[in-house]
Order: sequence, then structure tokens, then C-alpha cells
Amino acid sequence: MGRALVATGRTPVTARNVVGGPLELCSADPLTGWKRDGCCDTDAADRGLHVVCVIVTNDFLSFSIDAGNDLSTPRPEYLFPGLQEGDRWCLCAARWEEARVAGFAPGVILEATHERALEVILLGHLQAHAEPAVS
Repeated sequence: MGRALVATGRTPVTARNVVGGPLELCSADPLTGWKRDGCCDTDAADRGLHVVCVIVTNDFLSFSIDAGNDLSTPRPEYLFPGLQEGDRWCLCAARWEEARVAGFAPGVILEATHERALEVILLGHLQAHAEPAVS
């Protein structure tokens, strides 16, 4: 096999995760990812680098609102459902690192976090916040 299938079941993802394996699905409900395909894959247009698969916490959502990014309120025009504690979501690498430094980093699914996260975040920091891949 060696490739994870995205939520549509049509497009194979060949990207790698931070632990060297194939990038796995982050979430199909809510549907996440820069490409809204369930995976934290990226491309040249993704200036925010939405590559860290997290399990959202209320503390993180409050931190994000205080930082000027309300992730709780639905924004249908952007296909954004609004997040709740326990949701999985592809988060911007810089925002995750900012939350980590402030003490509010949500847990990370390493197998679903794109290797490009390592351009912004040390692997050890991600590993320290690792959650099991299955929920």
C-alpha cells in the first residue's frame, strides 16, 4: 500500500508525515485540510502552512480567540464549520508553535501531521504533545 487515501477515496496522498510514514487522514468530520480533503497536505498556495493535525481543546480555542483567530464560529463561506473540543483539525504550524510557547498547544496526531511542519516546529515538541492516531 504505502499511501493513505483522502476522505473522497479518490486521490492518493503521497506526502509524508513527521515520523516518516505516509500522511494519514486527519478528519473527515469536520472535513479539514487546506484542500478540504481530510488530510493536512499542503501546496504552494498554502501560505499559512495548515499541516499540523491537532485534537482541539477548549483552552486552545480560547487562546486562538485571544490571538485574533476565532476558530469556534462557523464560517460557511470558507467551508469552515466552527470547531469544538475534541474535533481534529489541520492547524497552521506557526499558530501551533505560538500556542505551545504560551502553554496552550493542543495534542497532535503525528501520523497525520505533514513533514513540512518540521520547517517551523521541532520534532521533539510535536512528540511531547503526541496523541494516539485512533480516536
